[in-house]
Amino acid sequence: MLVIVVENAPPRLRGRLAVWLLEVRAGVYIGSYGRRVREMIWGQVCAYIEDGNAVIAWAAPNDAGFEFDTCGKNRRVPVDLDGLRLVAFGCEAALPMQPGPAAMILPRRRGRG
Repeated sequence: MLVIVVENAPPRLRGRLAVWLLEVRAGVYIGSYGRRVREMIWGQVCAYIEDGNAVIAWAAPNDAGFEFDTCGKNRRVPVDLDGLRLVAFGCEAALPMQPGPAAMILPRRRGRG
């Protein structure tokens, strides 16, 4: 089993993925291929992702039962911890700040007495 999820991918890349995989939801592609085809597809994803980001996961004979990889700019970064791949969250400062109510700092009111 092979799963690829893309965000903010250009239409050209989405069309390429649709040739090889089934798009079950917007940006979510699934299929069943061997290592060589998987690596060829992932190479195209990484080459054409531009400003977007992507993650690939596939079945593997390890303790977790799967492997995964990422490409593009994203806060979630795969890390290896004693042979187990986990996801670490990168620094929020690396991402563009979106203004909103959470970004505003209001002065504290002092109570009486």
